[in-house]
Amino acid sequence: MASVTDTAKAERATRGSPRFSWLPGSRLGRLIIGLNLLGLAILIGGALVLNELRRGLVDARIDSLSTQGELIASLINEYATAGEPDPAMDAALAAEILQTLSNPQAQRARLFDASGRLVADSDLLADRVETRDLPPARARDERLRLDILPKSDPPTAVEARSALAAEVRRALSGRHVAGVRRGGRDRVVSVSIPIRHVRAVLGVVTLEARDVDAIVAAERAALIPFILIAVSVTLASSLLLNSLVAQPVRRLARAADRVRLDGARAILLPDLAKRDDEVGDLTRSLEDMTHALSERMDAIESFAADVAHEIRNPLTSLRSAVETLDLVKDTGQRDRLLGILKNDVQRLDRLVTDISNASRLDAELSRDQPKPVDLAHLAAEVAGLYEVTARPGEVTVRFEAPKAPEPLVVMGREGPLGQVFRNLIDNARSFSPPGGVVTIGLEPARGRAVVVVSDQGPGIPPENLETVFERFYTSRPKGAVFGGHSGLGLSIARQIAEAHGGVLRAANRIERDGKVVGASFILSLPLAAG
Repeated sequence: MASVTDTAKAERATRGSPRFSWLPGSRLGRLIIGLNLLGLAILIGGALVLNELRRGLVDARIDSLSTQGELIASLINEYATAGEPDPAMDAALAAEILQTLSNPQAQRARLFDASGRLVADSDLLADRVETRDLPPARARDERLRLDILPKSDPPTAVEARSALAAEVRRALSGRHVAGVRRGGRDRVVSVSIPIRHVRAVLGVVTLEARDVDAIVAAERAALIPFILIAVSVTLASSLLLNSLVAQPVRRLARAADRVRLDGARAILLPDLAKRDDEVGDLTRSLEDMTHALSERMDAIESFAADVAHEIRNPLTSLRSAVETLDLVKDTGQRDRLLGILKNDVQRLDRLVTDISNASRLDAELSRDQPKPVDLAHLAAEVAGLYEVTARPGEVTVRFEAPKAPEPLVVMGREGPLGQVFRNLIDNARSFSPPGGVVTIGLEPARGRAVVVVSDQGPGIPPENLETVFERFYTSRPKGAVFGGHSGLGLSIARQIAEAHGGVLRAANRIERDGKVVGASFILSLPLAAG
C-alpha cells in the first residue's frame, strides 16, 4: 500500500501543474502563489501606469510650455526691445505680442519687466472672469463691520504669490526655470523664460498650465477598477484556499478524533482521497497509517493469543505433575515427575525470554539508527564464537569467506543482524547430526548480499518451507528434547530481515539423484550505496 502511494505521489510530482509549472513548489503551492501574485500584479500594474502617466504628462507640459515660451521671448526680444547701448523693453508692444501668441483656454501667460513688476497677464488681457460661490448673506451691521476691517488673502494665495515671485527672480538671473509648484489650490506646471537682449535680461515670460490635477484625479478614478479587481481576486483566492485547504484539514482532524475517541481501526474520507493534491496525499497517508496501525493491533492480539496458548501447555503439565507428586510413593516415579517439573520450568523460562525479546524487537529496530555493517566481518565473529565454545562431537560451524575482493557492506543494525545469524545457526545445529557441520556462505548478487546457512539435517517438508517462519511453530527431529525450542527464532529472524529491506526464505539441499541432504536458509540484504 505504501509503495503504491509513493509511486502515485512521484507520478503526480512529475506531471506538475500545467498552469503554473514555472513557479516553484507543489501543485497546491503553485496555485496559492499564482493567485496571490495575480492580485498583487494587478494592483502594482495599476499604480505603475498611473505614475508613468503623471510623469509623462508633466514632462509633456514642460516641453510644450518651454517651446511656446521661447518663441514668445524671442519675438518680444526681436520686435519689442530698443535702445543702444542700454536696451529697454516696450511694455505695450510686448503685451500685444503676448496676447497674440498665448492660448488663454489652455494656459496662463504673464510678462514681467526687469524689476519683476507684472506687465501683462493673459487672464486680464482676455477679460477672463474668475467665478466662485458667494458667501452666505449677512446682516447689515455685520456687512458694514466687515467692510471696515482690512481684508487679507488666504494662506494659499500668499504661498502661490511667493512661489511665483521666487521663480521670476530665478529667471531674471538669466536661468531657464521649469517645474511644478503650488498655484493656490491647484498644482501648476510652470515655465519661466528670461527675455535676453545680448547679455541684458529685459524681462521674464511665465507660462502656466493648471490642468495637471484634473488629469491626475481622472487617472486616480481610473485606478479604482484595478483596486476593486485586486481586492476581488484576493478575496476569491482566500475563499478558494479556505475551501481547498482549511476545511479539508478540519475534516481530517475531526476524522482523526473519531478514530481516537471511538476506537475505530481506520480513517475513511473517500472524497478527499480522490483529490490530486497534497490534501489528497495527506488523506491517503492517514488511511495507510491507520491501516498499518490496525494490522499492528491485530498482530499484537494474535501474538498475545499465541503466547497465552504456548504458556498454557507447560503450566498444565506443571499443574498435573504437582498434583500427582503427592500421590506417588515410588522414588523412581517421583524423580521422573521432578524431572518433568524441571523441564517445564525451563521451557517456561525459555518461552518468557523469547517472548520478551520478540516484544522488544520493534522498539529496538525503530530506536537504533542504521549504520554500515560489514557482513563478512560480522559472520566471521559469530562463527568464531561457536567454534570456541564447541565441544568434541558437537556440531561445528564453518564460515566460508566471500570470493569478492570488495567488502560486502549493508546499512543496518549490527545487534539485530547478529541475532539473525545466531538464530539461523542455532536452528541449523539443532537439525544437524552429531559431528555435523553448519556452513555459512556469503556472496554478492545483483546489488545484494546473499547469506546462506546450510545444515546436514533431514531437510524441510515442501509444504512447511513457509510454515517454519510462523510464530511458535516447531518440528523437531526424532530424539530432540521436547520443549527445547520456543518456535520464535525463525520468526524473529524474518522480522529483522524485513525491517532491513531483506528477504529470508528456506530451501532444501538436493543432490543430483534427488536425495535431500539438508536445509538452507537464504538471507538477501541490499548492499549500501557507494
